[in-house]
Amino acid sequence: MNLPNLISVTTIAKDGSHVKVHPADVKGKFTRMRQFVGVLLLGVYVGLPWIVINGYPAVFFDLPSRRFHLFGLTFLAQDVWLAFFVVTGVGFTLFYVTALFGRLWCGWACPYTVFLEHVFRPIERLVDGDATARRKGDKAPMTGGKIVRRIIKHTLYLLLASLIAHIFLSYFVSLPKLYQIMGQSPLENKLAFAIMLFLTGALYFAFSWFREQFCIILCPYGRIQSALTDDDTMVIGYDSGRGEPRGKASDPSNGACVNCMRCVNVCPTGIDIRNGLQMECIGCAACIDACDEIMEKVKRPTGLIRYDSMNGLAGRKTRFVRPRTILYSVFMALGAFAMIFGVTRVHDVEASLTRLRGNPYFVTEDAVRNQFQIRLITKRNVPTTFRLSLEGAPAGAHADGMNEAIVVPAQGSIVHPFVVSIDRDQYEGKSEFNLVVQSEPGGTELKRKISFLGPDAKLLREDQDADKQNQSAP
Repeated sequence: MNLPNLISVTTIAKDGSHVKVHPADVKGKFTRMRQFVGVLLLGVYVGLPWIVINGYPAVFFDLPSRRFHLFGLTFLAQDVWLAFFVVTGVGFTLFYVTALFGRLWCGWACPYTVFLEHVFRPIERLVDGDATARRKGDKAPMTGGKIVRRIIKHTLYLLLASLIAHIFLSYFVSLPKLYQIMGQSPLENKLAFAIMLFLTGALYFAFSWFREQFCIILCPYGRIQSALTDDDTMVIGYDSGRGEPRGKASDPSNGACVNCMRCVNVCPTGIDIRNGLQMECIGCAACIDACDEIMEKVKRPTGLIRYDSMNGLAGRKTRFVRPRTILYSVFMALGAFAMIFGVTRVHDVEASLTRLRGNPYFVTEDAVRNQFQIRLITKRNVPTTFRLSLEGAPAGAHADGMNEAIVVPAQGSIVHPFVVSIDRDQYEGKSEFNLVVQSEPGGTELKRKISFLGPDAKLLREDQDADKQNQSAP
């Protein structure tokens, strides 16, 4: 491996080839905490399709039906505008966390890191041994034993990649449907099978070979962190004032760093944190545990490498409340308010009112008539009964098509026409009133505004009087 520096990427050799990184094992409080978080997140990923809330998986994106079920709430395609607040909310949350704690997301909660560090690396350690054994194995000639280990390891990689891909697919087809698909010919479910094959191949490639290159080369987050952080952001840093000059612990003129390279050996991206904050650092804290372990052995205070701000490492006070954190907090609060407001406007039944095509109104001998249609939608997994009525309608108003209850099948929709009329002798011109939609079971009540259109009331009466005169004339 090249000696880590700030000029070139450690994982790329001088001839441009990929240098494999084999991070050494490390123990410590941060490693244990990361393992706990990783196992918890893996449990969430695997468990969500199994958890049923209101008859649906906790997270289920039913694309064919254009219904999205999230923790008991059901959203239709017309509710997709809420995704704007979800995406922006996640973005601002990430900015907020980065401004305060640096790349905490990358090292602790990023799915790529979780799968790599808590699924695939343990398999590699189990089959090939520790970091030293893995490096020796890479350089060793291809013997029978090495071939067997490679076959075992990559077979396990493929199986794990396929398992992760199938779990991901279950978020879109549900577990029962996934089991059904798995028992059928791939030709009967070409799209699902193609997605599964692509994800399996991509995951296998990423976690068996590409690994840290994804974080260093493809992920844009490391490149924008410099715009999101400042000298008060909590990062993983090396206390150069205490650690320099490096040298043997037996020499009192040296600093606390004994130059053991342990922090470099455990780094999953192969950097030297003593060179300062770098784009490749994912904030995993492995170097902190490694350095603390060495400091305890040489009987020196721990924390030579630690979570701290650049100001803190320089001996200055760290400010958590500052303009960018205030700004991010305001944006997050506004986004949360808008999201909560939007979610409260989403019901398990929906109703959309439109005017029928053609003339906006009709005038008969007895009444002025408007024709409408209402689309009734239920997100429930049981049939829903709807009843329609008018509220605040002017005198003489009555409706045809509202007398009987309307039954909509489970997860279905119905378009129902109806006519609103106002007696001609009581018509006072254009008006607005409400259509009340009552659903059972549940008792959800929705109101939709009706804009009743018609001719000028004065002219209508003049025409009516003229007709009466013509009828009474001899």
